[in-house]
Amino acid sequence: MCKFRNFLAQRLGWISFLVLLIWIKTVIAYYCDFNMGAADPMQHFLLILNPVFSTLFLLSLALYFKNPRLTYWLAAGLYLIESLLLYSNVLYYREFNDFISMNTIINVSKVSKGLGSSAIAMAQPHDFLYGIDLIFIIILALSKQIKADTRSRSLLQAAIITSLACLGMTANLFLAELNRPQLLVRTFDRTYIVKYLGLNNFLAYDSFKTAQSNTLRSSAQGTNMDPVLNFVQKHYAAPNPKYFGKAQGKNIIIIHLESFQQFLIGSKIKNQEVTPFLNSLYHDNNTLAFENFFHEVGQGKTSDAETMLETSLFGLPEGSFFTSLGSNNTFQAAPAILAQKQAYTSAVFHGNIGSFWSRDTVYKNMGYNYFFDQKAYQQTPDSNTYWGSKDKLLFAESIKYLEQLQQPFYTKFLTVTNHNPYELSASDVGDFQKPDTPNNMVNNYFATAHYLDEAVHEFFNYLKDSGLYDNSVVILYGDHFGLNEGDEKDLAPLLGQDPNNWTAFNHTSLQRVPFMIHMPKLKGGIQKQYGGEIDVLPTLMHLVGIDTKPYIYMGTDLLSPSHDQNVVFRNRSFITPQYTVLNSNGHFNIYQNSTGTLIDQPTAQIKQKINRIARVKNQQLDLSDKINKTNLLRFYTPPEFRPVNPADYNYQNQFQKLLKIRDQLGKNSTSLYSRNNNKSSTDLYKTTAPELLTNSDPIYEIPGSSNNK
Repeated sequence: MCKFRNFLAQRLGWISFLVLLIWIKTVIAYYCDFNMGAADPMQHFLLILNPVFSTLFLLSLALYFKNPRLTYWLAAGLYLIESLLLYSNVLYYREFNDFISMNTIINVSKVSKGLGSSAIAMAQPHDFLYGIDLIFIIILALSKQIKADTRSRSLLQAAIITSLACLGMTANLFLAELNRPQLLVRTFDRTYIVKYLGLNNFLAYDSFKTAQSNTLRSSAQGTNMDPVLNFVQKHYAAPNPKYFGKAQGKNIIIIHLESFQQFLIGSKIKNQEVTPFLNSLYHDNNTLAFENFFHEVGQGKTSDAETMLETSLFGLPEGSFFTSLGSNNTFQAAPAILAQKQAYTSAVFHGNIGSFWSRDTVYKNMGYNYFFDQKAYQQTPDSNTYWGSKDKLLFAESIKYLEQLQQPFYTKFLTVTNHNPYELSASDVGDFQKPDTPNNMVNNYFATAHYLDEAVHEFFNYLKDSGLYDNSVVILYGDHFGLNEGDEKDLAPLLGQDPNNWTAFNHTSLQRVPFMIHMPKLKGGIQKQYGGEIDVLPTLMHLVGIDTKPYIYMGTDLLSPSHDQNVVFRNRSFITPQYTVLNSNGHFNIYQNSTGTLIDQPTAQIKQKINRIARVKNQQLDLSDKINKTNLLRFYTPPEFRPVNPADYNYQNQFQKLLKIRDQLGKNSTSLYSRNNNKSSTDLYKTTAPELLTNSDPIYEIPGSSNNK
């Protein structure tokens, strides 16, 4: 005790003691209260390491003060703030499955209203560990075991400690970048920043991004919307009378085919169809299937695809719009428009954590009524891939929620199994034989695509057996490429291509992804017109009978005779029905689509045409970026549209809410469950998922389905 007392009687000893306590409490929070998802030894190492240096940096600031008592009190004050911030994050995470951001702190009065009434209920027995150290310090102080170091201070010592902390944080960032490249550029999720860099650095990073965003937004004015409105009006494509309103009143079911590229449709490996069901759907007479449809995502990848799908605005040139701006921006998104114009109920089903890509906040701004994330599905070692629930389980376990939604509904299923690194157990792969290329990524990609195909087939069977099929339009789309450019030469022989002759044109051609609209009596067929993800929303809106003219959409209706068939990529390359134009630092390499050859000496007429298209496409991207970066939609409200208030949405206890609404509506309830004479349809779902099979009976029971009363 004497040695301990002497240790605390040194400034550095006092600081080290407080850092140790914060480190212990933070590690407890990481492993007991936060779902950090550490997946390898390096991630666990960084998780344990990251609280040390940022805390040491903060507390070292107290060493620069001459008055010893001030040093001790300031360090204690910073320690108290750190402790309060940590426990506040624990409570906040239990309620919202997310971490406190700078905007949360700025709007603390609103947050406290949401947390205050439930804070006591959220407390858990082990929470005493977050406060027992404070009691211990108070006892030490009252018993005079802590005495201030009265020796003259050493500014050199203070500078060394601060420098050591900065060096440690730099090493932490370096190791984090090795394990997760572009961590701060392509921000997937706040959890990633905390996992790799810690709570303090997350808050510092978030504060910087918030200040940067607020500076941009504060400079915007309503007149900045004028060029946007002019562009949208000039490029508006009137609906095709043949299709306008064909899906009015129908349920809308969107199936997000993760990392699914168009070349998978119709492909065979060892005389096996890779995606037999999707092949049949693609060629079905009731399907509009687009063979020249391209993804247009940037670094935000899946979140960029969702941005375009829901808003017909592009993702950002760097990073993800969802994570950097989506939590605070004004939206005029599909869920809100459909709810206000045609009384749709909206929901997203996704087996990953809700905070990934900040979906749990962005969806509220979009007006989604429900968001069923990882918490809504079984969590066992066999049920998940790294990215969340396996696809067969996602669809199967979503049925108990889907059947309770009031119709018509607008729903989106985000699959994840067909995601890099494309790993599945042998029982999931079944009898499917992978290709034998030297690249396991390529081999596994075909196996996970086959699994996804089976999952979609099972879901379609349920739609038909339950009766939902006849009153629904199903949209399927691939969100982005699956195989990286470095994998394509190993893929080339499977596509009948010579890897030695693989070109930038071949790479760009592979950016085609499926886009299918399937509905009974739709009278579809293979569509030759070119288009991209930016065009999905106006196409859908016209199908359900909502004219898009009042809305700010960068895309145009794929079925309109006036549709713009020039597809731009986020890197400002673009494709027309005749040419593939690749942007190389402002210089265009032009390929002829029909032959795939580079046009070495384009004619003046071709140059003029390409430059004209480039100007329009650059303007399209620039205006979209301006809308998103400066939140311009706050200055424009379409006629008969009510701006979304995210405070109206809460994704807690959602299943109970569905049941409550159903019971309140009584005979007026339009849910499938109610229309089925208050009988559940979950027993209609048949699956081969090994996780949902019993040893004696191939008919599974959905976890929680007994709650259907």
